[in-house]
Amino acid sequence: MKVLQNYINGAWVSSQCSSTKPVVNPANGEVLAQVPYGDATIQDVASAVAAAQAAYEEWKRVPVLRRIQPLYKLKQLLEENTDEIARLITLECGKTLAESKGELQRAIENVEVACGAPMLMQSEFLENIASGIDEYMIRQPLGVTACIAPFNFPAMISFWFYPMPLPPAIA
Repeated sequence: MKVLQNYINGAWVSSQCSSTKPVVNPANGEVLAQVPYGDATIQDVASAVAAAQAAYEEWKRVPVLRRIQPLYKLKQLLEENTDEIARLITLECGKTLAESKGELQRAIENVEVACGAPMLMQSEFLENIASGIDEYMIRQPLGVTACIAPFNFPAMISFWFYPMPLPPAIA
């Protein structure tokens, strides 16, 4: 039976955890794969966070117009592979195929919104917010983000978080 791997630092790596749990198709009980528990004490999560933090230190200096380019590619890949991704969501979550495709469409729309980040990141300046005080705001990436998606909306919820902050993310 296939044991799923973690994607850390640009590569698929086996978990350091030997304990696994079956991924079951809720429609028929078929075991699709095994997933490691990924206990943080054995470094799976710590390794992912450390790799994301290291990447963030370089990534935050990349101009925003270059940072959004992978999002355009992601949108293209999601659109080109909608049927296959929706099929996988259906197998793992027990949704109808129409529901899975609808969820994935919403994920694509979230990526489209994130592609507008350069406009959202423009600074704001407010004069005289209090007597003799001006205020300005600069939007900058703050650090690594993470999302643990629920079983019932694995794509849509992930894509509420994944494309928006534009630093490396762990999910």
